[in-house]
Amino acid sequence: MLDWTDRHCRYFHRQLTKHTWLYTEMVTTGSIIHGDPNRQLDFNDAEHPVALQLGGSEPDELAKCAQLGEQWGYDEININCGCPSERVQRGAFGACLMAEPGLVADGVKAMRDVTDIDITVKHRIGIDDVESYDFVRDFVGTIAEAGCSTFIVHARNAILKGLSPKENREIPPLKYAYAYRLKQDFPQLEIIVNGGVRTLEEIDEHLRHLDGVMIGREAYHNPWLLTAFDERYYDDQPFCKTRLQVVEAMLPYIAAQVATGGPRMNSIVRHMLGIMMGLRGAREFRQKMSDAKALACGDPRLLWQAALALPEAA
Repeated sequence: MLDWTDRHCRYFHRQLTKHTWLYTEMVTTGSIIHGDPNRQLDFNDAEHPVALQLGGSEPDELAKCAQLGEQWGYDEININCGCPSERVQRGAFGACLMAEPGLVADGVKAMRDVTDIDITVKHRIGIDDVESYDFVRDFVGTIAEAGCSTFIVHARNAILKGLSPKENREIPPLKYAYAYRLKQDFPQLEIIVNGGVRTLEEIDEHLRHLDGVMIGREAYHNPWLLTAFDERYYDDQPFCKTRLQVVEAMLPYIAAQVATGGPRMNSIVRHMLGIMMGLRGAREFRQKMSDAKALACGDPRLLWQAALALPEAA
């Protein structure tokens, strides 16, 4: 979800669900240590519970960034061992780390030594032509021995050469049974599945076997799905706002961000394009809110007017 689940996206998603855990886009340890940590780590308190996802492989750097993440107030630190992009591979992290479980274990231990919050790992079920379940079982077992108790399993192989990140999300077949077997083999661990989940019914089925489900692109493209989560999975009251009310709640945030010289309005609104999915006029709404030239004025009333044009949003 690189360049997708930034802090503006997460603030918007928090308007739709109070309890669902939100994850940052992958932030590299180098960008935090050698760049501007405020820019990389700042977030709005409304985002809690929120996890910082790190990309890196050096235990000392992971430890330093985990420590900073805890100081910034994150609720969890997650190590990305699932991203297959060649850019990430050049940094020797992401999915290629699955070939080095000992190094990942060292990173987990180094992070646990300096923080009190949960350290979790997101990973694939294999790399390239390694199809054996034993591979991911041994990977999880090695990391668990270092003290990690939560694993987020993207239930596809990562093809490190020859496929783009997009193709890596579509071509390698999903093997949810591997995640189910991990839970059977490691009942003491929290096993969360990721990959290809689009409906509440699919979530329900996975929860019959596992501890949790991570939703990625479906939550981004169809964010209204999130409004069912608090009642269905967290025993809270039903979501009672309309789409128009959610848009209205975002207006002060957008105005404040633009007024401080922060992001342009379209950098925030782009995360909201899917909120009207399924309604008459949704296409026109997306078109209006994708017009960077029109949004350059920074006036959030443009968003409000576009939303008002959809009677079903009220």
